[in-house]
Amino acid sequence: MALRPMARTDVNRSAILAHLGAHGPASRAELARALSLSPALMTQLTKDLLADGLLRELAHQPSQGGRPARMLGLVASAGRAVGVKVAADHVAFVEVGIDGAVLRTASEPFDASATTMLAKLVELLRRFIEGGADTPILGVGVGVPGDVDRQGEGVVDSTQLGWTHAPIGESLRRELGLPVLVENNVNALAMAERLYGLGRRHDSFLVVTIGTGVGAAIVVDGVILRGSRGGAGEIGHTPVRDDGPLCSCGNHGCLETFLSEEALVRIARDRGIIGAAAGIEALRDAADSGDDRATAVFSEAGHLLGRTLAGLVHVLDPEVVILLGEGTADWTHWSYGFEPAFRAALIPSRRGVPIAVESWQDDSWAQGAATLVLATPFDADGSMGEQGDLVRRRLVQQAAPPEATP
Repeated sequence: MALRPMARTDVNRSAILAHLGAHGPASRAELARALSLSPALMTQLTKDLLADGLLRELAHQPSQGGRPARMLGLVASAGRAVGVKVAADHVAFVEVGIDGAVLRTASEPFDASATTMLAKLVELLRRFIEGGADTPILGVGVGVPGDVDRQGEGVVDSTQLGWTHAPIGESLRRELGLPVLVENNVNALAMAERLYGLGRRHDSFLVVTIGTGVGAAIVVDGVILRGSRGGAGEIGHTPVRDDGPLCSCGNHGCLETFLSEEALVRIARDRGIIGAAAGIEALRDAADSGDDRATAVFSEAGHLLGRTLAGLVHVLDPEVVILLGEGTADWTHWSYGFEPAFRAALIPSRRGVPIAVESWQDDSWAQGAATLVLATPFDADGSMGEQGDLVRRRLVQQAAPPEATP
């Protein structure tokens, strides 16, 4: 079955909103220079954003000779989005503005295995939403560690969460009365990269996450590939050893059983590097203090990751590989094993592919989920379905009309 893409999104319009949110009002010429776009394209893009009620024209910029330029600013009241990252033991929330800037964050304990988990998720979400600004909510994005079949409906299968055909999207929409978009959390991060990060400058790239698990998102020609059932990119369940540890998916020897935080801690305990009750922080502290045995645990994980990603690079030929996730805090130690293994395993024509290791914050997962909502108004092929249409309608209804200042 052919790979099914996620939304094809106009990243330029999102970049304009993000730039104005970060730097304040600017002229069309300034935006064109900052975003490396032609003046003609910038004129058309800003015309569309003005018509959608996302931008407004402000006072003229003082002239240095010639016709004064009209300044453009955001219509902040156009809307906001809420993002949710669901983990086995907690949920993280963010509220973001129309420009993608984080306005508010929160984290709450959560038991994904509880029979009342859906009711609890609704309760926590409702409480977070009610504590926000008066600006209308365009929708809710939910990121989960697992497969999301029928993206618009949000049916989730997740071994990490213990969910099978969980109707997350339908339940949240019914209880909250808002558009809800559900997606694999790594795909959501890739969408954020595509709109606001390094991915905006590349059409084809890989996002790989290391931390509590191991995952990947595949972007080809500007489109995130989801697969026939929404599960493309599950590299954590690549089998690497027949007699390896038992994985959460039920198989033995998956990549994740050697590279996840839980796996690194297990290995360190077995080797007597850290105590039986110690966690990843203790292993990190030991490596930071120069313990060769602790450093070796990370280096071995890096070696295995490097060889695995070399295989992906051969198959997918990305322009860049972007590494994210909680595990990047220890990348200095991972890199000792990763770099030589990765480069040596690549064929000569691929050895120059860059690896970008980006900084990580606890709310990054939820921020990626919120991006699902912000991307929807610029969904070029309508692949976000009915929920995408609902987000667009709310944006049109709620966006303030363009204002002009003489």
